[in-house]
Amino acid sequence: MSVSLDHLRRCTVAADLGASRTRVYLRNTGLIVDEPSVVAVNTRNGALISVGTPAERMAGRTPANIRVIKPINGGTVVDIEMAQRMLRAMVGTKLRRALRRKPMLRVAACIPHEADPLARRAAYETLIGLGARRVELVDSLITSAIGAGLPVEQPEAAMIVQCGAATSQVAVLSLGSIVAAEKVAMGGETVDRALVQHLRNHHDLLLPSQAVRPLHAALARGGDGQAAAEVHGRDVATGLARTVRIDPESLRLAVRTPLTALLDAIRAVLHHCPPDLVADLADRGVVLTGGAALLPGLDSTIRESTGMPVQVAEDPGLCAVMGLGAMLEGRIRPVAAEATGEGEPERLSPEPEEPERLSPEPEEPERLRPEPEEPERLRPEPEEPERLRPEPEEPERLRPEPEEAERLRRPGRERLEPEAESA
Repeated sequence: MSVSLDHLRRCTVAADLGASRTRVYLRNTGLIVDEPSVVAVNTRNGALISVGTPAERMAGRTPANIRVIKPINGGTVVDIEMAQRMLRAMVGTKLRRALRRKPMLRVAACIPHEADPLARRAAYETLIGLGARRVELVDSLITSAIGAGLPVEQPEAAMIVQCGAATSQVAVLSLGSIVAAEKVAMGGETVDRALVQHLRNHHDLLLPSQAVRPLHAALARGGDGQAAAEVHGRDVATGLARTVRIDPESLRLAVRTPLTALLDAIRAVLHHCPPDLVADLADRGVVLTGGAALLPGLDSTIRESTGMPVQVAEDPGLCAVMGLGAMLEGRIRPVAAEATGEGEPERLSPEPEEPERLSPEPEEPERLRPEPEEPERLRPEPEEPERLRPEPEEPERLRPEPEEAERLRRPGRERLEPEAESA
């Protein structure tokens, strides 16, 4: 995994900054925020009017002085200031107790696979503005696989398709890391735009922003004429309200075009995987996560295209944040752990091998043998007195001094002898 589990266990909050919804998980408490990533702002004074669900209801119904903003697009923060204000309004009151207990708040956040440095920096700055002192960034593919219950830490293949609002990611995981992954610009919003464009081209009808949900229900119905759905919108020519009955089969044909990019990404990932992992996937199949995984007909389309079993995870939209919360609470074993009860001895088996790794350490005294030889190098130091031996010889050089005294005495005596004779 990209981040150490020990660092994640020190975090208190897990955040999933999605393009459609923002989810926050508090350690040992659970999910505390699950709101749309939408902000309503007054353009005259910059005041924050509402966030989350109330702001989403204002979309398309606001006057000129109110603007509805989505600060997150494709899992990347595009407006840091608005994202910070949105998070403060969502979790400010709910994190006061956590901040009192742990002033040094640590936050873990999900980011898209292979996010560029600018996207990482934007997520980091957004959470620092929330009051975090340390931010850990984790790949959303790994957290989604953990939240879906896949054994990502085992030497087995696990394929996941994360369908977001703006982008979709496909990956094959094994031993806690990603073997192959692809990212495609296709999500729930792409499918909605395809449906709106189909009604405009074939029925001359303009749909409001929130009128696409009835079309999703129509996609789940059969293709017979009795299952036709009624859609209310505005006529393109007259501008008047009009109701149109739509066949679900035509909607399926309209959605097939954007789904082609997702199917191509799945084939590319399988092409880059080793044959052993592909053989595992033939039995286990593909797991769909993300908010767009609930799109009717998506699982059947992937099943027909790949021939593998496809299943939708339980609460696919919460897989990323719940998986990250499981990592925070220490419910995920290390990568080398085994799922069986015999996993404990196997995890401890490398420890007896440590003496072999430390075997060079007893040889260190041999490397340090030159150190006892240092006294031999210092032997010339006691010889310094021998060099100083000439100093005691200085008295020998001064021995002529008594002879000079005798010479000085002799003239004295000689002088005294005549004086005695004269006396």
